[in-house]
Amino acid sequence: MNKPVTPSDLQATIEELWVYPVKSCAGVRLPEAELTDTGLLYDRAWMVVDAQGQFVSQRELPRMALIQPAFRMGQLVLKAPGMLALHLALDAAESPVRVQVWDDVIDACDMGDVAAQWFTDFLSPGAPADLQRLRLARFDPQVMRRCDPAWTGEHEAYTQFADGFGLLVAARASLDDLNQRLDAAGRARVDMRRFRPNIVLGGLAPHDEDRSGPMTITTAEGEAVILPVKPCARCPIPDIDPDTAERGYRVSDTLQTYRQDPRVGGAVTFGMNAVVVTGDGLVLREGQPVRADLRFD
Repeated sequence: MNKPVTPSDLQATIEELWVYPVKSCAGVRLPEAELTDTGLLYDRAWMVVDAQGQFVSQRELPRMALIQPAFRMGQLVLKAPGMLALHLALDAAESPVRVQVWDDVIDACDMGDVAAQWFTDFLSPGAPADLQRLRLARFDPQVMRRCDPAWTGEHEAYTQFADGFGLLVAARASLDDLNQRLDAAGRARVDMRRFRPNIVLGGLAPHDEDRSGPMTITTAEGEAVILPVKPCARCPIPDIDPDTAERGYRVSDTLQTYRQDPRVGGAVTFGMNAVVVTGDGLVLREGQPVRADLRFD
């Protein structure tokens, strides 16, 4: 006799899928995206670095938010106000280079002088003196950059140039809750681009993603499992307007009133960092069902 299937605590749907090809630049919303061991294909596969190979982000250069990527005919196409488009072959890489992303110093591939000049021309005006010369690096797929085992536990997970984990998951209801609070305070609403998730889930209550165990995603080819492992502590990037690159404070100020999380030392959090358990090569699509059980650890 077949064992009856126990209903999961959480039933959700993938509403949106996003990849951010160049770390800290704008994202691309896709109707479908291939899942890999390190997250979604081409997510944070490129990264802007300074002359010493140290990564830079919107924290130092908010104009990075205005760089818009797109995928066309085997190329990554980058556009920015006042600039001709930069076309990069998806499989292109030039000379070896050492880069640093947070505490990790790793081997990568430099993308050449044309790309370097493009990013320098757009981002260096008004930038600090140490950010007047920039280059673009490509993640070396032979490199194994391990996620923090203090959070992933027995599961050995890897990522590319993301801050620390391969995926970021957020519930639509979590954003709706924030916007209701912004409305009540007489402040303008914000959209999900501020929080840079890879997977936006519909059908959950606000911040159910915080309490979720392994999430099973049913695809046409099989089931993928992703594991939320760490609340995403928020830096000032959600306060940067993705359309204008102007800084503000309304998002951080509002989150500070209700989103301090003791699991990360009281830092303000929104969304959950997650890693891939199974499903390398499966295709995630908007509309696919997601199920999970709540955890109370």
